[in-house]
This record gives sequence, C-alpha cells and structure tokens, in this order.
Amino acid sequence: MKISFIGTGTMASSMIKCILEKNLYEAHEITGSAPHLKTLEEAKSKFSIRLTQSNIEAVKSGDLIVLSVKPQKFHEVAEEIKDYLNNSQVILSIMAGIDIETIQKGLSHMKVIRAMPNTPAQIGQGMTVWTATKEVQDNEKDEIKRILSSMGKEFYAESEDYVEMATALSGTGPAYVFLFLESLIAAGVHLGFSRRDAINLVYQTTLGSVLFAMNSSKHTAELKDMVTSPGGTAADALYELEKGGLRTVLEKAVYSAFKRTIYLKEINRKKGV
Repeated sequence: MKISFIGTGTMASSMIKCILEKNLYEAHEITGSAPHLKTLEEAKSKFSIRLTQSNIEAVKSGDLIVLSVKPQKFHEVAEEIKDYLNNSQVILSIMAGIDIETIQKGLSHMKVIRAMPNTPAQIGQGMTVWTATKEVQDNEKDEIKRILSSMGKEFYAESEDYVEMATALSGTGPAYVFLFLESLIAAGVHLGFSRRDAINLVYQTTLGSVLFAMNSSKHTAELKDMVTSPGGTAADALYELEKGGLRTVLEKAVYSAFKRTIYLKEINRKKGV
C-alpha cells in the first residue's frame, strides 16, 4: 500500500513522522501534496517523501488517500480529485466536523475511514478513535490500525457516533489539560516558585498521577481518597474545587464541544448539497 496525504499540515506531518520512525513504510512510498511552496518546503526539510503541488498527482500515486485538509476546504478539494479516484482506493479522513456521508457524497466514493487523532500524536502518545464503512475490507482495517497505532493508541468504533463524541473528549481534550496545567503553574508562581520550577513540579506531578492511575485497578475516586486525609490540605483544596464547580464546568465544556461538532457536521452537509 502506498500512502498519499492531501494536505501536509501539523497532523499529517505527525502521521508521516510516526510512520517513518516506526519503519512502517519507506519514504518513497509516501506522497504529500499542498498548494503552497512554503508548506512543501517545510515538509521537505523534515521528510524525504515525494511532494507535489498537485492533489490529482497525489491521488494517482496512492492506495490510501489521507484527507488532512482544513474542513472548510473539503468540498473544493473533493471536486478537484473525485474523478481520479478508483474503487480500490481507501479514503482516510482526519478532518473534524466532516462525517462519512458527506465524504462519500463529495467524492462519489464508498470506501471511507474516519479518524479523530489528537495533538499528542506528534510525539507518538496520541489517542485516535476511528470507524470504517462496510466497503473497507478486514485486511485494509488491519493496515489502518497499524498506521494509527504508530501515533499512540487507537480505538475502533462500530458507530460513527463515537467519533463525534471523541472529537469533544479526546480530540479537544489536550486543550482542557493544557488549561489545567497553565492554572496549576500560575498557582505555583503565585505561591512563590519560579516559573521554571513551577512547570517542573506541575508537569511531573501530572505525568506521575496519570501513569499511576493507568497502572492501578482502583477507581479514580479511590485514588483521590488515597491523597485526601481528613482535615488535611487536599480535603480543603478539593472542597474549594467542588464549591467552584470544577467537575460541572468540565462536563459542560465537553458537552459544548460535542454540540459544536454536531453543528459543524450539519453545516458541512448543507455545503455539499
């Protein structure tokens, strides 16, 4: 299988980097296209893959076509490439807010996989939720699983609904975590730590806590209780967090992101009509 990336932006570059580092494919088996020379030059400086300004040329070169353009560019790109696709090719979309039905209609093509990776894929620690249409064969799914696993962990869902939900939870999730880290670092600086020291303390504490939770069979509530002594510092801090509505605000934030995902999906469907 040869791979063609339509768009060589941040997430596409992350995929290419992981694929090459894990030796899944040789550089000459990967083609990337982008409309601007500057983007191509940036990709050329990182990878030795084949690069072109022509999306059509890229489509002709690949067995797996990865759609990694901005969602608002999809219909324009679809109109450009749809006549050059063949029935054996597999489309893998990593575009947010574009559902499988819209992709199938836009490309007049049935073999579609939709995936939602996230930012930590850039260092091979991502989480990707994906699904596939019935036209995608089992051996092709196995290969996609192998590719997505190179970026971290992957989760196959039978229903596309889970990809929508993952967009709000794991896809957008790093933003929530970064805000949490930013807030803790600011608190450390307020206490009197230098920013560098506060960053080191917060990053290692967060990393250690996540790894501890992943390696424990206990519920997170039990883990929290392990740190919380009656009348202690953690109990006082948790009281303020609960009083401030941290739990509720986070749940509302995730649901708000989910509603936005559904809204964007409907907008992009209407554009394709």
